[in-house]
Amino acid sequence: MNIPLSKLAKITDANLAQLEKLNLFTTHDALFHLPRDYEDRGTLLDMQSLQVGRTVLIEGEVKSVDFPAGKKRSMAVLLSDGVGKVTLRFYHFYKALTEQLAVGEQIRVFGEVRLGARGLEMYHPEIISKSAQMQANSQLTPIYPSTDGLKQAKLRQIIGQCLKQYAHDLQELMPEGIAKKFDLIQALNFIHHPPLSSNVAQLREARHPAQQRLIFEELVTHQISLLQRRHYIQQIQAPKMSPSKNLLKGLLAQLPFTPTNAQQRVSQEILNDLQTNKPMLRLVQGDVGAGKTLVAAMASCHVLESGWQVAIMAPTEILAEQHYLNFDQWFRELDAEKSGLEVVFLASKLRTKQKNIALEKIKQGQAQIVIGTHALFQEQVEFKRLGLVIIDEQHRFGVDQRLALRDKGADGMTPHQMVMTATPIPRTLAMSAYGDLDTSIIDELPPGRTPIQTVAMPIERREEVLQRIYQNCMEGKQAYWVCTLVEQSETLDAQAAEAIFQELSEKFPDLKIGLAHGKLKPEQKQLVMQQFKNHDLQLLIATTVIEVGVDVPNSSIMVIENAERLGLSQLHQLRGRVGRGSQQSFCVLLYKSPLSQNGQARLDILRQTNDGFEIAERDLELRGPGDVLGTKQTGNLSFRVADLQRDDYLLARAHQVAEQILHTHPQHADALMQRWLPEAPRYAFI
Repeated sequence: MNIPLSKLAKITDANLAQLEKLNLFTTHDALFHLPRDYEDRGTLLDMQSLQVGRTVLIEGEVKSVDFPAGKKRSMAVLLSDGVGKVTLRFYHFYKALTEQLAVGEQIRVFGEVRLGARGLEMYHPEIISKSAQMQANSQLTPIYPSTDGLKQAKLRQIIGQCLKQYAHDLQELMPEGIAKKFDLIQALNFIHHPPLSSNVAQLREARHPAQQRLIFEELVTHQISLLQRRHYIQQIQAPKMSPSKNLLKGLLAQLPFTPTNAQQRVSQEILNDLQTNKPMLRLVQGDVGAGKTLVAAMASCHVLESGWQVAIMAPTEILAEQHYLNFDQWFRELDAEKSGLEVVFLASKLRTKQKNIALEKIKQGQAQIVIGTHALFQEQVEFKRLGLVIIDEQHRFGVDQRLALRDKGADGMTPHQMVMTATPIPRTLAMSAYGDLDTSIIDELPPGRTPIQTVAMPIERREEVLQRIYQNCMEGKQAYWVCTLVEQSETLDAQAAEAIFQELSEKFPDLKIGLAHGKLKPEQKQLVMQQFKNHDLQLLIATTVIEVGVDVPNSSIMVIENAERLGLSQLHQLRGRVGRGSQQSFCVLLYKSPLSQNGQARLDILRQTNDGFEIAERDLELRGPGDVLGTKQTGNLSFRVADLQRDDYLLARAHQVAEQILHTHPQHADALMQRWLPEAPRYAFI
């Protein structure tokens, strides 16, 4: 039975408000609110053996109580056990406490040992009651994630009450073989009240079998969610495409190069999907510069020639505009006979009249390729025959946005879906965040690329870097100078970029310098980018808006200021703006000393490798899944007990058990979803 916490005894409205901040509303919520740490309050130490910095349990007699003069009213209590003494210091106290600490009283306290004016001291130690001590003598004391005003003692009392009165109602939902090793109720009782003899280090690392039991159940539930979503989509019909005969041939003929083996392999995998009447759900991963855009264009050829429309969604308008320029150029050349092949860009800068014309073309099917940001999927955008949706930089969109696309299909058909990312996703995350997608990897860069040399330099050597930039630009090369600030603000970043633009324009009057930042109008930004691409500019001062942008093979130097402020993946993306030609390229990471341990690690990794997949794995180690994928993407990855990096060895088995439960006990799958993912969308597994 799962009842509201308001029904429990000794719980106030203030407690309920505090519990709500922790997302604790019911007895089941409380039972699965697990300790973040444990304390040993059962081992009594004598005062002679105390060490500063340790949190310990001591017992002694109150020898004196006084109230030292000073700015703050305080109470100092001298406690002695006959072999040593400790001063207990209280700055917030009440009458009942002074009575409890009267001279001659024998008391037990738990707190951190500090060195103070009177020798060894404890600040506001917890006074251990006889009932609490009886429990502490046999069990480790749990420390729970909490919030302001909600004391640990109160949380322990609430969770203890739930364990005693309601834990026995919990249904065992794991297969018999798993439950036999450690059933759910046993595991919960152990985790909330481990015996005093338990290995605290093992518990802190979440390696105890009781914790593994719950971790595994949570991972299984996430796999169930992904399998249900995938199965649900596979029940829906999608348009069956025919292989392109003319468009693909024409597209490849106008290229000055041959697609790599990896591009051709991935294109074939996509075509295999498109030739079925089930919706394609494919994630295409490729490092910076691997040629994902061409693969998207090749896939589009099959769809267009089969008489269906293609929609391409990018996370930012500048990237959407870049796709528009590429696709418009490629397909305008293919449409020499003016047969009506039209590429439309749904930009925010369009005037109402222009936008209405574009919307009408999409609705009537006159626009075959439609490019824009997430605004493409607003209600007012109606497609006549949408056959393929390509989502670029997928990790910037919410997981369940993909499912909303079925509403844009025609005749009850769901469009095929292809999602692309230039941020290689570690295997662990791919299995959890993208378990509903098939994965293709473009693991080969176009020939003729020279690996980028990366160096990290302190900001004190900035002048030296500037002179190197000037020298290279005068030799006919091009360079980027990227400004980042301590505070993440588009306005402040723009101001910093403008200041550096002004500084370098005065310092190097014979250089043609451009400026690009997020506060410019899209058409201004595009003009600057185009000037840089056309060699009309030698140096481009920019903010991180160029993380994804134009391909300029002649640019050979990238300088990133305050590089220690950016994540590994973003630094790798920025670095990928250079090294696109055959000449040697350099990336200079300017940093402010002293570097944090993490900051140093990030810069070291970038100096050591250009491999985006290795960088992604190391990024996961340093930052965790939420930061690697972005908060939107990991909304459904907010694990309560599992940790993808720590527990990745359990994922394959969790996937197997999830499939087993869905096929043999589907009602258990629903109950697991309710237990671990109550907010997640439900998809029937038929």
